Amino acid sequence: MSFLFRAARCVAAMLFLLTAGPVLAHEGHDHGAPVPAPSASLAPRAESDSDAHELVAIAREGVLVIYLDRFATNEPVDGAEIEIETPAGPQKAEARPGEPYRLDAPWSGKPGAYDLIFTVAKDGNVDVLPARLVIPDAPGAKAGPTSWFSTSAIAGEVGYHFNHDGPALLIAILAGLAAGIGVMALIRRRRRAAAMVLLVAGAFVLSNNPSRSHDGHDHTAPAAAMQSARDLAQRLPDGGVFVPKSTQHILALRTVMTESRAHPRAIELPGRIIPDPNASGFVQASVGGRLSAPPGGFPRLGTPVKKGDVLAYVDPPLQAIDVSDMRQRQGELDQQISIVERRLARYETLVPSGAIARSQLEDTRSELQGLKDRRGSLDRARREPEALVAPVDGVIAEGTPVAGQIAQSNAVIFHIIDPTRLWVEARSFDPLAGVRSATANLGTDRIFTLVYQGSGFADRNQSIPVQFAIQGDHSGLRAGQFVTVLATTNEEKVGLAVPRASLVRNANGQEVVYEHVAPERFEQRPVRVEPLDGDRVFIATGLAGGKRLVVQGAELLDQVR
Repeated sequence: MSFLFRAARCVAAMLFLLTAGPVLAHEGHDHGAPVPAPSASLAPRAESDSDAHELVAIAREGVLVIYLDRFATNEPVDGAEIEIETPAGPQKAEARPGEPYRLDAPWSGKPGAYDLIFTVAKDGNVDVLPARLVIPDAPGAKAGPTSWFSTSAIAGEVGYHFNHDGPALLIAILAGLAAGIGVMALIRRRRRAAAMVLLVAGAFVLSNNPSRSHDGHDHTAPAAAMQSARDLAQRLPDGGVFVPKSTQHILALRTVMTESRAHPRAIELPGRIIPDPNASGFVQASVGGRLSAPPGGFPRLGTPVKKGDVLAYVDPPLQAIDVSDMRQRQGELDQQISIVERRLARYETLVPSGAIARSQLEDTRSELQGLKDRRGSLDRARREPEALVAPVDGVIAEGTPVAGQIAQSNAVIFHIIDPTRLWVEARSFDPLAGVRSATANLGTDRIFTLVYQGSGFADRNQSIPVQFAIQGDHSGLRAGQFVTVLATTNEEKVGLAVPRASLVRNANGQEVVYEHVAPERFEQRPVRVEPLDGDRVFIATGLAGGKRLVVQGAELLDQVR
């Protein structure tokens, strides 16, 4: 039993000394380290740029894929001639419309650093772009077969660990020597069984110790490391965004070079569309009465009308006292007409004999005609309604009359608007010192050009009304719509003007833009902006001039995770 007890103690000591994995861990193989960054799976690539072009060359399966874009706008360059100085000599890349340039490069399958020179010829201009392509060693590669029985392999492993692990490895070696002395003592005491157990346990531990692996000799490398590299768009830990050139072409990312210059100051005003006062009108009844439709019925909303068209009739109601007075007046007129008619008959018989002058006969006839006209007007007043006519050309914008409806005096029956002549009335809290130009935005991508007409002198709800005329296409507009007016004044300020499409909001709700800092890298820049015009905004702070700013596809770029 004492023999087995001592053997167990030897095995426990050997296991304790040799299973201290982190003590023998070395550079690049800390087995408790986090997963490497995703960018480690990218294919080998070379980048270069100039004032005119930006180039990215990617080595994959013995082929060099070349992306050539314009430096300022990030637009792909097609139809260029690219000659490359390679380790195999000068070669020309193959050009295909709508596809990246390609070059057969068998030498790219060998690890190493290659200095390449790209000569780009396009439209008579020549650009030289130098770049370095680094092909790393294949993951899991080994210099040659090793064995625990190989003296050179053991020496290499010990030398590497001694140089990289320092004191920790020295302690492990000393512990191993102590264990060896114990084994020899057992053998001398002829305790061969215990020594054999100790040796077998130590060999088992050493053969399964992961700390022996080092750079280029990771014997437990996962199978995923052997997979082919893939280029994927990804957001980097520092907040930047990596987007391969292939993805940039799919998303149609475009950039502009920012430039600081003087820009007219713009003021943002709330506004509302109103009809042109000279091309609109109201149809009202002068007296109250009952509405009746003209031949063809009442015109409905949106019906085009011409000036002078009869739109409705108003039958004025007559009170009982009015009817009595009218009948009394009619009786008096009838009596006067009868008297004048008899007088006229006598004068006609006396005129031939010269008893009366012919002038008296003519006066009597005129008097009779006047009485009949007055009598006829009273009849018409009782029978004929008032006609409501259109004052201008246009369309019926408001009004839903119904037959038999009682219309009050001065009530608006119809509102006629010319849809091709519309204005915008904005409200300003400060007087506008000269307006150069103005635009209106409905909250969509559609922008309307405005022409300044004038501003009011009297305040309206503590604001000054400012009126503009809408120019161009008026389709889709209607009176009463709310708009945002950007009025450009004579005041100027110096800074950067960028398209509104370049602005996006991050997770915190802050407005940011994306700067193109490298061929395949973009970074967020928080900015503070002010309105400038319908298409652009003024960057007050957050971005300097001479930067490449993403102006198309920024919202897609912001979705990369």
